[in-house]
Amino acid sequence: MLTEERLSRISKILEEKHSVTVTQLMEILSTSESTIRRDLNVLDKQGKLIRVFGGAVSKGITFQAKDDSVGIRKNQNKNEKLKIAKYAASLIKANDFVYLDAGTTTELIIDFITEKSAVFVTNGFSLAKKLSRLGFLTYMIGGEVKYPTEAIVGAEAIESLSKYNFTIGFWGTNGVDIEQGFSTPDVKEALIKKASMKRTAHKYIVCDSTKFSELSCVVFSSFDNATVITTKLDNTTYKDCKNIVEV
Repeated sequence: MLTEERLSRISKILEEKHSVTVTQLMEILSTSESTIRRDLNVLDKQGKLIRVFGGAVSKGITFQAKDDSVGIRKNQNKNEKLKIAKYAASLIKANDFVYLDAGTTTELIIDFITEKSAVFVTNGFSLAKKLSRLGFLTYMIGGEVKYPTEAIVGAEAIESLSKYNFTIGFWGTNGVDIEQGFSTPDVKEALIKKASMKRTAHKYIVCDSTKFSELSCVVFSSFDNATVITTKLDNTTYKDCKNIVEV
């Protein structure tokens, strides 16, 4: 296949998928890794896509490489987050063993929880404090403290998770994409999310609709691995997805 034809094919693939990995392009185009990487660099210089680690995203996708502080994120899309949090809290039933990921939307869930028999485990120290203050039996995993997300991360945190099996869990995300899955800027935080999701029966991603146009550095789960609770989506790419709940 000639270079111009490959470049055209890659551009069309991105128009359809919005994001693609080098491995996927190698399979689709039956081309070597070095050739694909060279083609992506060319298209990036031409301003037709954005190169990211392991692949590329279309110009319509916002790429996030760094977390905003909790103080900033708490006031972003607050009304949407409240709707999402209220619905998520209604899913917690009697005697559930619940995992709550560190995050501003997951923290709001606590305000709407009415099931007092549920037990909670979290890697967010602000979440643990809030749950305990409200009288919920709460456990916090140990490990490295990460600012600005106020999360516990690292190898010790992953080891702490190994003794638990959760009935239900809720996670935040920085980006949502059908092809790339759920992503976050920090590899340590991604590993905690991945480890806790592996130990949970019913998994929910809680995020406002703006996350559907963003992609971050590290993928922590495939798109079909969890149900997404969000608000009304204008993005038609996701209209037929069975694992999305709009509130």
